[in-house]
Amino acid sequence: MIKIAIYGKGGIGKSTVTSNLAAAFARLGKKVIQIGCDPKADSTINLLNGDPVMPVMNYLREYDKEPEQISDIAKEGFGGILCIETGGPTPGLGCAGRGIITTFSLLEDLKLFETYQPDVVLYDVLGDVVCGGFAAPIRENYADHVLIVTSGEKMALYAANNINSAVQNFADRAYAKVFGLVMNRRSVEKEEEKVRAFADANGLEIVADIPRSNDIIHWEDQGKTVVEGAPELPVSQQFLALAQKFLQEEK
Repeated sequence: MIKIAIYGKGGIGKSTVTSNLAAAFARLGKKVIQIGCDPKADSTINLLNGDPVMPVMNYLREYDKEPEQISDIAKEGFGGILCIETGGPTPGLGCAGRGIITTFSLLEDLKLFETYQPDVVLYDVLGDVVCGGFAAPIRENYADHVLIVTSGEKMALYAANNINSAVQNFADRAYAKVFGLVMNRRSVEKEEEKVRAFADANGLEIVADIPRSNDIIHWEDQGKTVVEGAPELPVSQQFLALAQKFLQEEK
């Protein structure tokens, strides 16, 4: 089982990268689970034709009980991808990171992985700060690989550096390792030069180069990933190539 946590600055395109990568694995015949670990709970919506799944934290508040089966808190989307969202606390109350910890505990109780037996699990994680529950995929053995999504923007690279540092802090404990950087282009001046300089300085590989594409926006407006809607496009091929890279690594 390939277990990947995707991190990056808020708004950098983590959910777009995660859902398209999930769709790419599904197109390659793999059984996939995507877990959105962001209070916005919008990670999986483009795998579900724009029809969101009820977040775990919302379920707990609305029904005042724990879910009894996976289907209470999950939906199957494109390619049979099982979509789950942690959600977050009532706005202004509680800790979003705690929602991730609560969700992961529930999924263990429901024996998600034993029951579903996925080939790939993707975690889409808010990455401006890597502490508490947001660090759980790194330090609790939920993920083996970390993908860092960045552009050439200053604050995106700043967040990428923080995320990489957090992963390195756990390096001696056999936890998740950084698989590489996804350069999600934003048409910044000298963007590739800046991202490559950061990658070289930290000994990281740029494992995917996602162009700024109106095709992504076009398909997201229809509640789909570009990999679902138009797999033949060059931007879709970038996601398919990244999925293949992970599969080759596992051989």
